Amino acid sequence: MSLDLEQNHKTISIVSPCYNEEDNVANCYETVKAIFEEKLPGYRCEHIFVDNASSDRTVEILREIAEKDQNVKVVVNARNFGVFRSAFNGLRYAEGDAVVVILPVDLQDPPDMIPEFVQLWESGYDVVAGARTTREEGIVMRAARGIFYTIVNRLSDVWLEPSVGEFQLIDRKVLNAVLSHNDHYPYIRGIIASCGFRRIIVPYVWRARKRGVSKHNLMALTDQALNAIFSFTRAPMRFCTLSGLVIAISCILFSLISVVFYFFNPDLAPRGTTTIIVALFFLSGIQMLFIGMLGEYITSIHNQVRGGPIVTEQERINIEGPARDPAIVKDEHLA
Repeated sequence: MSLDLEQNHKTISIVSPCYNEEDNVANCYETVKAIFEEKLPGYRCEHIFVDNASSDRTVEILREIAEKDQNVKVVVNARNFGVFRSAFNGLRYAEGDAVVVILPVDLQDPPDMIPEFVQLWESGYDVVAGARTTREEGIVMRAARGIFYTIVNRLSDVWLEPSVGEFQLIDRKVLNAVLSHNDHYPYIRGIIASCGFRRIIVPYVWRARKRGVSKHNLMALTDQALNAIFSFTRAPMRFCTLSGLVIAISCILFSLISVVFYFFNPDLAPRGTTTIIVALFFLSGIQMLFIGMLGEYITSIHNQVRGGPIVTEQERINIEGPARDPAIVKDEHLA
């Protein structure tokens, strides 16, 4: 498929977070460049790489690429702030008419889908979301993802398509709406879903990584899942409320039944310390669980109200001026 629009001159921005990806960044850049030259000749590609303080040659390679191509922008963070914070900060530098939110440099999300995304965007869709209908991953991860999305979608006001990640092309007005969120830990796919707009989902096969090692370990994925649950659902607090109500009613019923058994048949009434110990440890465990949930919310609120930049940048290449201020973006979105 080729979109021959020589007089179009529109810009498509692509954000690619990376961390210790010296084996992949050059291939990612070359692949995307070739796709635009062959299938999107009428569009300018603005490729924004956001590096999370890599300790290998990733930054050096990106610096060489940016020196040869002014359409390549590089943001180097002072430390590893995680893929979501880094990508969200990278979006603030995007100047395109449309933006590919995250294209991972390992190309597990296929860049050859971008021409189709652009074509659908030009036809009137504001959000073109890639859906990983087939994943080249293990059954354990697939089951864990299914459980996570079941929890979020049943207890949230926002529907998250289980197979849709951050590999999405969004219109400029959608980007402004996304950037108007001043969130200390942005769950980007959830923010895009909460914004609304006209959307279409395009299925594709999520590929296995060919080079390097994935940085998304179990702890990182768990942290992202908890962030999504506490940010976009009332599930934890609703669980606390309902569980407390059920436990209270059960205790009252247990007490009444015990009294009735005592009067009619004292031998059937439970006695001894076993019942007390079991009840004590059970209720103590429930209290600790609820306190932990409250702590998650308090920590999130504390981080939000404390303020500060979403990331700390060490270096910017081919970028003039600061990132777009969320307050200004919010005013532009409401205008």
